[in-house]
Amino acid sequence: MANRIKIKKGLRIPLLGEAEETLRGRVTSEYVRICPEDFHGITPKLAVKVDDAVKAGTPLFFDKNHPEMFFASPVSGVVTAIERGEKRRILYIEVKADSTTQYEDFGKKTVASLSAEEVKKSILDAGIWFVIKQRPYDVVAVPGKEPRDIFVTGFDTAPLAPSADFILNGLEADLQAGFDALAKLTAGKVYLSVSPKTTNGGLREAKNVVITEFDGPHPTGNVGVQINHIKPVNRGETVWTLSAPDVALIGRLFNQGIVDLTRTVALTGSEVKQTGYYRMVVGTQLNSIFKGNVTEGISLRYISGNPLTGRKINADGVLRAYDTQVTVIPEGDDVHEAFGWASLSPKRYSAGCTYPTYNKKYRLDARLLGGPRAIIVSNEYDKVFPMDIFPEQLIKSIIAFNIDKMEQLGIYEVAPEDFALCEFVDTSKLELQRIVRTGLDLLRKEME
Repeated sequence: MANRIKIKKGLRIPLLGEAEETLRGRVTSEYVRICPEDFHGITPKLAVKVDDAVKAGTPLFFDKNHPEMFFASPVSGVVTAIERGEKRRILYIEVKADSTTQYEDFGKKTVASLSAEEVKKSILDAGIWFVIKQRPYDVVAVPGKEPRDIFVTGFDTAPLAPSADFILNGLEADLQAGFDALAKLTAGKVYLSVSPKTTNGGLREAKNVVITEFDGPHPTGNVGVQINHIKPVNRGETVWTLSAPDVALIGRLFNQGIVDLTRTVALTGSEVKQTGYYRMVVGTQLNSIFKGNVTEGISLRYISGNPLTGRKINADGVLRAYDTQVTVIPEGDDVHEAFGWASLSPKRYSAGCTYPTYNKKYRLDARLLGGPRAIIVSNEYDKVFPMDIFPEQLIKSIIAFNIDKMEQLGIYEVAPEDFALCEFVDTSKLELQRIVRTGLDLLRKEME
């Protein structure tokens, strides 16, 4: 039986718009875009140019500092555009997709017969190494660093989070092949975290992993919380992290010999008329699932990801590399309330009981509802931060860039997503995720 850890701190935000567990179909688009900025910690260098023909699995770019780390095209077709921004930074690579996908053949492989180096080379050559991240710094894992352990989260507790059981249904063989591959990449252990509601056999009956059951509110599903409660990261140590759907992508490579970046994605949010799940490849344009299926006549916020940590996109934006959720909520910039802060309306929600609590789900918008101000030491972060870390003190040390204090207060264990709930309840209205991201980047530059 799996070990069980009960998390008490956190917050379940009762939002409208959970995804109905129904597969609505497959979504394709004429053009697919891959955005290098999704892969934090790399410096992209192009491997293609405009008018080049590619297959699914053909490298589009690679990391300047680790040329063996390729990033694969999710579709076959022709490269039609390479958009650049300031200082010639690559914003996206656009591929006009073929009607029928042609795949690079990497050959089916039995993981058990491969060495650790062969497993690593297979993943790198196929261009899907990006699914493996590392702590510290929350960046794409450096291939040359051997991880102490590998942590896989098999569930999600974010607002309106998709069901991992539904997403992974039918992928049991790919999951096990992925776990077998990961076990080859570390001398330590592969830790898999599940929730009490997890029923998927590929997770519950997984081999070559240590299964731990976590029960509690968000952010219990964050891999950082799981690492902190199982085996924290100390200075000089490196661990790798993945989500269960990404483990299945690795397993699919070995079982089928191709790069298939198809994800099952939940369409969620209070402004979606018909929620549900869709299958699509990374980089697919999302306008077809929004058209006629969202509230009209108001300003909307489109998000690739969940409402706390997702990335704002346009109505014709694309599915970003790591996401299995797309959310639509009201923008709120067309809402004007007299004395809104003093309202007793049942439409208002507060994590700190500023307003009366109603047993219902809420239609929340994207407004800040206040202005930035100095940090108010009120212990509000601690109420929703279940890690053995002092969040307010860590944030202050990051702002001051006090490296000694940052290390003492546990910065090597955290990622921006771990502070998303703190940001939600913060009466100071600070961009805590941005602060943590900046601090991690500066620390990595200083230490490496």
